[in-house]
Amino acid sequence: MSETIDSGSLLARAGELIDRAVKAGADAADAVVVRGASRSVSVRLGKVEGTEASESDDFSLRVFVGKRVASVSANPGFDLQQLAERAVAMAKASPEDPFASLADPSDLAREWPDLDLFDPTEVSSDTLTEAALAMEAAALDVAGVTNSSGAGASAGRGGLVLVTSHGFSGAYSASRFGRSVSAIAGEGTKMERDYDYDSRLYFAELRDAAEIGRMAGERAAKRVNPRQAPTAKNVTVVFDPRMARGIAGHIAGAINGASVARKTSFLRDRMGKQVLKAGLSVTDDPLVVRGSSSRPFDGEGVKGERLVMIEDGVLNHWFLSTSTANELGLKTNGRGVRGGTSVGPASTNLALEPGDILPEDLIRQVGTGFYVTELIGHGANMVTGEYSRGASGFWIESGELAYPVSEVTIASNLTDMFMRITPASDIDRKFGVAAPTLAIEGMTLAGL
Repeated sequence: MSETIDSGSLLARAGELIDRAVKAGADAADAVVVRGASRSVSVRLGKVEGTEASESDDFSLRVFVGKRVASVSANPGFDLQQLAERAVAMAKASPEDPFASLADPSDLAREWPDLDLFDPTEVSSDTLTEAALAMEAAALDVAGVTNSSGAGASAGRGGLVLVTSHGFSGAYSASRFGRSVSAIAGEGTKMERDYDYDSRLYFAELRDAAEIGRMAGERAAKRVNPRQAPTAKNVTVVFDPRMARGIAGHIAGAINGASVARKTSFLRDRMGKQVLKAGLSVTDDPLVVRGSSSRPFDGEGVKGERLVMIEDGVLNHWFLSTSTANELGLKTNGRGVRGGTSVGPASTNLALEPGDILPEDLIRQVGTGFYVTELIGHGANMVTGEYSRGASGFWIESGELAYPVSEVTIASNLTDMFMRITPASDIDRKFGVAAPTLAIEGMTLAGL
């Protein structure tokens, strides 16, 4: 994999594409190059099952002719003139979009900090293989583990180049390294599976491979011989941090400006009102040094800033790109993300901020309840807020994890759930969506 993106030549090529689009009749345009390179290795039962390596450059051009807009994409080696002319012709034939536009020049980033997103460490396929094998071996060494679903390790690098017709020109690179393993415990119809993983921007910050494997094995072994819990109402459900990140993700989806504009969010009428339990806050910060989802500018060249999306339970902001902000009569807050040839809003480094209680003390206070370690299905209706998921984990009895539980369903409404969250203190901000252990009161559990 190349060490970093060749920003100089790509910026020049993107700039030339913009010039040709304007000469072909575009009133405004932007050009994006997304470069990616990755290498991965997967193993199972001590043998390499697969190795993959890929490199790609994806060019896209978006042009505006009045209120008409069109986007085209191409691979390297395309003819600049032909691509520009095709994009302009498509725009002229497209229906008007009253909300589509480039970002206002006053919103564009003119300078930005070095966020330290790129690790130049070269990781060979042999090194990835060694890590994958070490994870699997450590998992299989755990008492009670009987099989492996496999392990994998990966290394990737990417970058983004953006040039606009109204003066923006910028580029940045980022790296990503990952490790994951899945272990099986028990025999026959009583087998149980669990996993562990890690993902970091810097190779040296990855958790030790053997530790990841051991943790996956221990999690699987603890789940053997599960019971079914009885059906009950008003159960306090505790989400471990892996599952709690999903709750934070539902919050992010509900306050996405695109969902609000489409009227597909159950929080669409709640701006300025309480949507979380008092005392809780949700932050989003694109400028975290070495942050998993950090970026010096967004997909439209706008520099974002740290926002307290929800403060003391009160909703302050939507995630906004330029077109979504235009539709809502607002101003972009630098959350535009390129998705193919389109731009839409999304979170960056989102955190459901922690409380001040240790997770073990939170569980102790719950007394009796259900600790969730795995969720099944996609049972969250973002239009109505209705929430119903298959789940497994551990029954909480006398403030301790007593025995494994499976084949149950937990249900409620996200509107109510958000008002009943109690967060612990154990947040890992290295993930793009971060949340601590969460206790949510008043849920329904369907079991026996």
